Amino acid sequence: MARSDLRAVILVEGTSDQRAVEALARRRGRDLDADGVAVVAMGGVTNVRHHLERYGPHGLDVTVAGLCDVGEEHWFVRGLARTGFGRDLDRERMEQLGFFVCQADLEDELIRSLGTASVERVVEVQGELRSFRRMQQQPAQQGRPLAAQLHRFMGTRGGRKIQYAPALVEALDLDRVPRSLDAVLRAALDGTTGR
Repeated sequence: MARSDLRAVILVEGTSDQRAVEALARRRGRDLDADGVAVVAMGGVTNVRHHLERYGPHGLDVTVAGLCDVGEEHWFVRGLARTGFGRDLDRERMEQLGFFVCQADLEDELIRSLGTASVERVVEVQGELRSFRRMQQQPAQQGRPLAAQLHRFMGTRGGRKIQYAPALVEALDLDRVPRSLDAVLRAALDGTTGR
């Protein structure tokens, strides 16, 4: 997309989150390029300030929305304050600005929204159910809840989160999309973020 066509960006921590947002947009029948929306994987939350400066009111001045894990929320709060979006932000004000927090992370929210049986079916479709069963037999996994085991499995091999994020979104009923994921997409598409 050409810079002149850019109307909004959604800042996410990494590629798996980017793929999840893009998959949800497709499921909702939206063409992000045609809508002038880019989903930007920041390469880690510590880069949020740089991206807020680039796209925010002192940069390209486009609509900016964002999605982060609860453990990384303080980076967003600090970055938003230092780039002119607002100070002393609480969760409600962050959401008014278009920034949403996942409890605990997006994979966790997708697993809870789908339910463990559906996630196991996704793992099976991905051809990895046998690998998952082997991981479940490891001593560290014994006695852990199935949802925690599935969450751990997605982080055990490089690229697995990237593989599963869109697959989990594809498996969702559209009325069970995690609130934070749905809200960040809507904020960017509708331009409902405020400064």
